[in-house]
Amino acid sequence: MDLTFTPAEERFRVELRAWLADNIPPRWRSRSFWSAIGAAEAFELRRDWERRKYDAGFAGISWPREYGGRGGTPGMQAIYDEETQRAGAPPTVNALGLAFLAPTVMAIGTDEQKRDIIGPMLRNEVIWCQGFSEPGAGSDLAALRTTGVLDGDEFVVNGQKVWTTNAVYADKMFALVRTEPGAQRHRGISMLLIDMRSDGVDARPLRQLSGASEFGEVFFTDVRVKVTDCLGGAGDGWSTAMLLLSFERGASGIAQYTAFRGQFDEIVAAAAAFGRTGDPVLRQRLASRIVELECLRYHSMHILTQIEKGAELGAESSLTKLQWSHTHQELWETFDDLLGPEATLTRPRPDADLRGMQHEAMWSRSVTIWGGSSQVQRNIIAERLLGLPR
Repeated sequence: MDLTFTPAEERFRVELRAWLADNIPPRWRSRSFWSAIGAAEAFELRRDWERRKYDAGFAGISWPREYGGRGGTPGMQAIYDEETQRAGAPPTVNALGLAFLAPTVMAIGTDEQKRDIIGPMLRNEVIWCQGFSEPGAGSDLAALRTTGVLDGDEFVVNGQKVWTTNAVYADKMFALVRTEPGAQRHRGISMLLIDMRSDGVDARPLRQLSGASEFGEVFFTDVRVKVTDCLGGAGDGWSTAMLLLSFERGASGIAQYTAFRGQFDEIVAAAAAFGRTGDPVLRQRLASRIVELECLRYHSMHILTQIEKGAELGAESSLTKLQWSHTHQELWETFDDLLGPEATLTRPRPDADLRGMQHEAMWSRSVTIWGGSSQVQRNIIAERLLGLPR
């Protein structure tokens, strides 16, 4: 495991850090700013931020130059993840496209798909959402029932997707659709690229306990999708999805560690404000969170070292997803412990604005579900890494 970066990578850090300092408004660094403005305004601010990053040369850090990227090293990507988190930069509005769909298209897309998808995505002209989960197919993704019936050179799609991030804002969706009638489980599934403005697409927001509506449900009624808008080949959607999910689960974890370390400091500051720093039980819980965070950091550097050596992560990506999701969840459970029964109140402390922290605590309940639930990850680890029987 290599814990260092090259001189060129450190020069990139200095350049990026200076640009972030000059371009992030101080008010953006406050949780209360983002929780106070409307969701639509927040989305547009973040979308414009992505455009400015692209114009400045800080988009697609590790993407090949042929696709409009910077052609940087995995170390530069890790530094980008670390520094943007540390600077309080807003999260991307196009994460599902940039982090997961784009590398999949680069790997297995047709020349036309690479031309039409990658550039507009990097320039933030097209926002993508992911259509995997359905009302009866969440962790058991192979149970999906949305169908695509071939009609000439088009698929006619009918069905429903749910828990779709940015469904009401997205321009397009990459969706798993059952395109071979009668096929069971993992067979006969295709990944279709669907225009969200097509006739028959109805995206509706889902209001969460936190008050946010970042998720949506999407209904398809006789939606027509060209055969050429199938990624990875008709009937091969399951293997395409597993490739895509390996990118989702297998990032080094540097960004997560940096974000969680800052969140830990927020929780400690809240404990001090509430006069709880002398509580031995709370102190022990906070100490345990630090240990877990540092374990995540070292694991993240191990994964980064493997990526730099050209290793294929495969099933090992499930280890990363399992570790960071539980680290995040346990961190915010400690925040709930700090508030006690008052954690259920809209305003638990009249003298402190905790809305942003409460939203993060509520959001943390989801991270062991999306991207493959922890139960699924443990099965993958048991079968493919440890060789245990099914």
